[in-house]
Amino acid sequence: MIHHCVRFTIKPGTAPEQLEDALASLRHQGEAIPAVQSFLVGRDHGGAYEWGATFQIADLEGYWEYLIHPAHRRTDEIGLPLVDQFVSFDITDDPDPETGKRIAALHQRRFDTDPELTALVSNLSQYEGSAAPGPHAA
Repeated sequence: MIHHCVRFTIKPGTAPEQLEDALASLRHQGEAIPAVQSFLVGRDHGGAYEWGATFQIADLEGYWEYLIHPAHRRTDEIGLPLVDQFVSFDITDDPDPETGKRIAALHQRRFDTDPELTALVSNLSQYEGSAAPGPHAA
């Protein structure tokens, strides 16, 4: 099982309706992507981030389905321009020590095949996550 998690803050001056549209899109991707077994989108408490989401996915095949699904891409398109700081991470009970590298490879594959997405992520003030592109690369 993989729990894909994101935490983020919104740029100052973002209109409330823009934020609501982005949060609604996050919820929609949880409902629309068949590989997502459960999800939660809401306020992030206990840290430097304002909002968060987690998506439960069974395996790497489902994770790839999640990454490339049009509902996920739509969320990126409307949500990332509003984001100031963003972190993406995964928690898994898979005992294989290579799982993290395989997840990073899926993210890299997605960035390699979608230059517009890579530009959206590269333009964030702060991004931490698997296969971070552009100025955020480790």
